[in-house]
Amino acid sequence: MSDSKPTPAASAAHPALRHALWLVLLATAGTFALTMGVRQTMGLFLSAVNTSTGLGVASISLAFAFGQLWWGLTQPFAGAVADRIGTGRVVFIGVLLVALGTIITPYMTSTAGLIFAIGVLAAGGAGMAGPSVLMGAVARLVSPAQRGLATGIVNAGGSFGQFAMAPIAIGLTAAYGWANSMQILGFLILLALPAVFVLKGNSNALAAASGAKRLSAREAVGQALAQPSYRLLSVGFFVCGFHVAFLATHLPGVIAACGLPPEVGGWSLAIIGLFNIVGSLAMGWAVGRWRMKSLLALLYATRGLAVLIFLFAPKTTAVMLIFAAVMGVTFLSTVPPTAGLVAKMFGPANMAMLFGIVMLAHQVGGFLGAYLGGTIFEATGSYDWVWYIDIVLAAGAALINLPIREAHLPARAAKAAA
Repeated sequence: MSDSKPTPAASAAHPALRHALWLVLLATAGTFALTMGVRQTMGLFLSAVNTSTGLGVASISLAFAFGQLWWGLTQPFAGAVADRIGTGRVVFIGVLLVALGTIITPYMTSTAGLIFAIGVLAAGGAGMAGPSVLMGAVARLVSPAQRGLATGIVNAGGSFGQFAMAPIAIGLTAAYGWANSMQILGFLILLALPAVFVLKGNSNALAAASGAKRLSAREAVGQALAQPSYRLLSVGFFVCGFHVAFLATHLPGVIAACGLPPEVGGWSLAIIGLFNIVGSLAMGWAVGRWRMKSLLALLYATRGLAVLIFLFAPKTTAVMLIFAAVMGVTFLSTVPPTAGLVAKMFGPANMAMLFGIVMLAHQVGGFLGAYLGGTIFEATGSYDWVWYIDIVLAAGAALINLPIREAHLPARAAKAAA
């Protein structure tokens, strides 16, 4: 019998710790379901907000686009704080901000007011209770062999939230009007608060267990940015953000422009969420079996091909729902291999912060996807040019992921220096 010190991964096999692990997965997936579900249904309210305020699609798209950017900007900082002082405290503040921003949005009648409510409060709070912080919490407790499936489960939680919230938002809007519907969704987000009591702890235990010197935030970021593979991964994720934000914000508008009933928009968003559950779980399973960079290249190539086929297909309800299903499979299934690559390159100690930086690149793309969608539509009366841009970007993202080197990069760099 070995007398070596048990590793955190080995300790996780203890039944009590396994039970705690499932509680963490439930808390993270549930939190992501509520925050992502509400955020991804905001596009359903774009037309109503435009009618109520008269600000124009481009101005309202700017508020949504700023939210995409701000959601990304908060994540590296939220991740760094969570790595140091604990996930629960960061998630608590984030959930309250999402609820507040969503509840006060109907009272905003100017572009600046919408930017503050949607773009600063709601999006910033969702960033604090977002994937970088939640994935970082999971990565600290899961062995590398199980990390892909665990992140897939958390990601599937966000997808389930989108699937469930879209029809809820439609039903609430039909019954109580768009303003009351949005406020009810804001209060529903508060159901995530119990997760705060589960998501305790930080990365200090990892450093103590391994005996390794703890890198400062600046050292960890500098080490990551010096690696070409990390930069390539971030550029590819930028494209993912462009695609996801455009669909989330403008898919109901695309459907309306095709002359289809408004409820098709809600059901399309719901189908994206439903099939993203399938894609996230499948990708989480695949991460442990194939190269993560190859999986990412496949996902981006599939997106581009699907959009190309959609452009030439007749715009019927059936075609739209099939397109939503295909997009759903690839929608956020990029997250498990992307998070897995960050953890594999640099380890879990600074995972929340370093994945947060990759998420920032994602959200810069999201800003452009949301904003250009509205701007190009107002200028041309069509979304076609946005789709053309999306196809080119998807092809580029598929190619740019192929040169990524899957290895523990700091160890390789240290060996080369020696």
